[in-house]
Amino acid sequence: MAKHSVSRRSFLKASALAGGGLVLGFSLAPKLREAAGAPSSGTHDINAYLTISTDGQITIYSANPEIGQNVKTSMPMIVADELDADWSQVRVVQAGLDTSKYRRQLAGGSQSIRQGWQTLRQAGATARQMLIEAAANRLGVPTAELTTAGGIITHQASGRTLTYGEVAQQAASVPVPNDVPLKQAGDFSIIGTSRRNVDARGIVTGAPLFGIDIEREGMLIAMIEHAPGFGMRLRSMAAEAARAMPGITDIFIIDASVPERQWSDVNAFTEKVVVVGTSTWEVLQAKRALVLEWESDGTPESTEMHEAQLTGLLDGDSNVQVGRRDGDPETAFAQAARIIERTYSAPLLAHNTLEPMNFFAHVQGNRAELAGPVQTPASLRRSVASACDLPEENISIDLTRMGGGFGRRLYGNFAVEAAVISQRMQAPIKLLYTREDDLTQGTYRPSYKVRYRAGLDENGNLVAFAVRGAGINESPVFANRFPAGAVDHYLAELVFMDSDVTTGAWRAPRSNFIAGAEQSFLDEVARAAGKDPIDFRLALFERAMARPVGDDHDYEAARFAGVLKLVRERSGWDGASVPGLYRGVSVYYCHNSYVAQVLDLTMSASGPIIEKVWCAIDCGIVINPDAARNQVEGGIVDGIGHAMYSGLTIADGRPEQTNFHTYRLIRMNEAPRAIETFFVDNGIDPTGLGEPSLPPVSGALANAYFEATGTRLSTQPFIQTIEQQPPQG
Repeated sequence: MAKHSVSRRSFLKASALAGGGLVLGFSLAPKLREAAGAPSSGTHDINAYLTISTDGQITIYSANPEIGQNVKTSMPMIVADELDADWSQVRVVQAGLDTSKYRRQLAGGSQSIRQGWQTLRQAGATARQMLIEAAANRLGVPTAELTTAGGIITHQASGRTLTYGEVAQQAASVPVPNDVPLKQAGDFSIIGTSRRNVDARGIVTGAPLFGIDIEREGMLIAMIEHAPGFGMRLRSMAAEAARAMPGITDIFIIDASVPERQWSDVNAFTEKVVVVGTSTWEVLQAKRALVLEWESDGTPESTEMHEAQLTGLLDGDSNVQVGRRDGDPETAFAQAARIIERTYSAPLLAHNTLEPMNFFAHVQGNRAELAGPVQTPASLRRSVASACDLPEENISIDLTRMGGGFGRRLYGNFAVEAAVISQRMQAPIKLLYTREDDLTQGTYRPSYKVRYRAGLDENGNLVAFAVRGAGINESPVFANRFPAGAVDHYLAELVFMDSDVTTGAWRAPRSNFIAGAEQSFLDEVARAAGKDPIDFRLALFERAMARPVGDDHDYEAARFAGVLKLVRERSGWDGASVPGLYRGVSVYYCHNSYVAQVLDLTMSASGPIIEKVWCAIDCGIVINPDAARNQVEGGIVDGIGHAMYSGLTIADGRPEQTNFHTYRLIRMNEAPRAIETFFVDNGIDPTGLGEPSLPPVSGALANAYFEATGTRLSTQPFIQTIEQQPPQG
């Protein structure tokens, strides 16, 4: 039972225009959210709108952006379950940006389900209770004698039934109940069942769901040309030939900087040349005909420069931030019987979403209409207001389905550019990036370098542990994550370097690198201690449970150990070894969830073949199992592919990879031949799922490769090391 004092102002109730009905808009105030068990921060709230028409159709407006993580299906499933709706009668509609009705209307951090869980449940449960009361009034019976299922209200004693649609109009006048019963986990009928993506038919039939599909009357097409290298500016432009080409409306230079910058305003190239015309092909040809001369503002950066600077930061003592210190690590290392040390590194990575950056904008006077794929629409609205000098309340943003995000669309510089261009042209504009535009414009996953040290006593016990991590614009180290709390003498240090190369969140930020490095190193330490890699980790978890070191570590050791034991059992880790099959293990916590993986590989003359990945996940209640497995499998393939093959290098300030002929992605025959996923069924409220399966898999891969070859993979992309090895098989 969730007991709340909900004022009528918390709900928008009105008769539906077509024959009357019930419209519920649900919003939790901070105290109400606290009572519901949801986080009390204002950013942790989500609103949902529920409409029931008199014909029984239920429309649920999905407020959060859909980037392929399936929230447009799973979040309405939560509402529908507490409502006791018939899912076949539910229609889901993407809501536009509306901060007066919705909070945390963004996609990021694998938090949509976790932070919307209580809010969405209460929305459905409250609507159900109001429908029951309306039915009780009509039938002249107590509410306690009524039950609901599949959108039907039943009075068992008399056998009479009413549909939700039949009482929707009366329910609109029912006082909002103060005490709303919520279901027990065992009573869910929709949550925990596999439901088809609500956009599935539209996706496979090519319906215009994505931003790149937008068409408007009078709309012009725009493309941009930015500097070819970081720290460069335009010296001269010859555009006469391009301007004379068919279909070209105008060519000009814009300054797309945002005066009142936010964290989401990441843009290395604010000065851009814009080509506007009537069709994509014509604009693209004119863009290619431009003659542009660029000059550097200073010393151009390079990958070699970055490597040297990061190494210097690991070796030096300046600008080092101590994230955590337990015990006396220096003395413990000095007294250790054996010290293991290894450095790991990873390159810049691009996001490479399948759908290139695009956005529609129509600025008219002091108003603007925008539509397109963005993960942070509220932040975008503030940025457009600043860049175009418009009242924020006069800017509307419609959300389209996104062909991938992975963090790239947290940063809406492309949408700001569309608005600036539209304001200049006084016309509706669809801005389109080419793959080269996006791949070379920055906002990369930072390049990282981290050094681990471990000290063992004469019995092979871990007595000291230290990590120092450096990266472009940020450090990859999470000071309070495992093995913090499990080692008496522990030191975590963070250091970062500034760069003209813009960086940003990339799927599972920081974790995407540090998890693999940590798990590879722990495997090496376990081997040095003469212990089974799983036994070694479990002993550390036992220590963290029984006698934790320090007061602050951000994981639950019991849940950590639980997924590791589960993957051990399901993968048959302790069984007889299979000749020619090599195995590696990893386990990691991020986005409030726990993932353990065992990876099996064989060796061929051309390199490793990944036979199978076993994956155990503790992410609380799983809303839609098929969709959840899809998320896990996608994360595993993505993690393997980028660790094995991908990397972006800089020479003379210029990205050397400009499209997929030089930027290597995983190929279908390189993906695991099988992935088996199993979820811990513990009834805990849902946590993150879109990102957690990616970070640890690179560690499991590196550990399996060591078992096969005796070579430690410590530098990404791994393929560079593998190709230097003698042929196998």
